[in-house]
Amino acid sequence: VRWFCEAKGENILSFTPPISLSLGSRLRQEDFPPRIVEHPSDVIVSKGEPTTLNCKAEGRPTPTIEWYKDGERVETDKDDPRSHRMLLPSGSLFFLRIVHGRRSKPDEGSYVCVARNYLGEAVSRNASLEVACK
Repeated sequence: VRWFCEAKGENILSFTPPISLSLGSRLRQEDFPPRIVEHPSDVIVSKGEPTTLNCKAEGRPTPTIEWYKDGERVETDKDDPRSHRMLLPSGSLFFLRIVHGRRSKPDEGSYVCVARNYLGEAVSRNASLEVACK
């Protein structure tokens, strides 16, 4: 434990405990950084079909979850109400339908979920989403 001191007058010192020991932050001593408790798995899905990439994390405070595809943040219905991708309350990424065309393959790729709170972040293992040939 480190103590901070301030000079008061000529030779008098008063000691102030660090913030982490103050009464208002005792609950924060129970906080902990995120950790992934369910990693996403590889999936092969047909074009136009729904699918889910699972991700669950724990931490205190409850971590926020974001998804990344090939290193780029995935936009979900929270970013764009017209999106075919939804972030579920559990943290999983749900696809209403897999979009896949000759020129555009916006859903196929390598995905990771990232859980964050003020104490840090945790990154899941990679999961690939592949579109099955018909």
